[in-house]
Amino acid sequence: MKYIKLFLVSLQLLTRIPVPSRYTDDVDISEYHRMTVVFPLTGLTVGFISAFVFVLTQLWWGNLLAATCAVLTMAMITGGFHLDGLSDTADGIFSSRPRERMLEIMRDSRIGVQGALALIFKTALHIFAVYQIAESKPAVVGLLIIAPVVSRSLSVLLMYRQNYARESGMGNLFIGKIGGGEFYPALIIGAILVFLFIGGYGVLMAAATGVILLIYRALIQNKLGGQTGDTLGAGIEIAELLFLLLMAH
Repeated sequence: MKYIKLFLVSLQLLTRIPVPSRYTDDVDISEYHRMTVVFPLTGLTVGFISAFVFVLTQLWWGNLLAATCAVLTMAMITGGFHLDGLSDTADGIFSSRPRERMLEIMRDSRIGVQGALALIFKTALHIFAVYQIAESKPAVVGLLIIAPVVSRSLSVLLMYRQNYARESGMGNLFIGKIGGGEFYPALIIGAILVFLFIGGYGVLMAAATGVILLIYRALIQNKLGGQTGDTLGAGIEIAELLFLLLMAH
């Protein structure tokens, strides 16, 4: 029952899927870090909706528009939450300013050139990756379902034994707060789901994505001295895209 409620909290926090607050009111904020265990299931929910939209629109418009609708659906389901983190991270990291100024830029609600470019490049690559997979592989629906699972599962790599680079913020609910009891189950559940939907090769590509995400983690750590909610969101977007690109070859 506890993890069902945490799953519902994760839907409230990370998506725009309507979940009545009466189901989660008794979950204390101090317990939020435990919801990382169910992050793979949150990703699975997002993936199913995106894949459904792809299948529906593919019947009418073909692979390219279906890929576009699937990617845009994913952005709408999450309310652009992780995309906002991607744009803020790009604006800060590529500003070539001192650490404190980078963090200020990332907190600024206005989007800069680097952030806009990051959103354009990521969205375009995401659409074309899905399109290429749809043109060449019969498993496109399974990949659409599982890509958000991979990214949400691997997000624990940016939380476990990491410093929080700010004094306060939503990322502080997770970064540096999770332990092995959340870290390993999230990865194991994610790996099981990947194997069930697309097989062992998918697990291998998910592991490769994790290695690249560790490099991203080190770069952010070097720049900011830790992670933030923005870099966490950016990492989720990067992992999802990387996994699809690895599977598209």
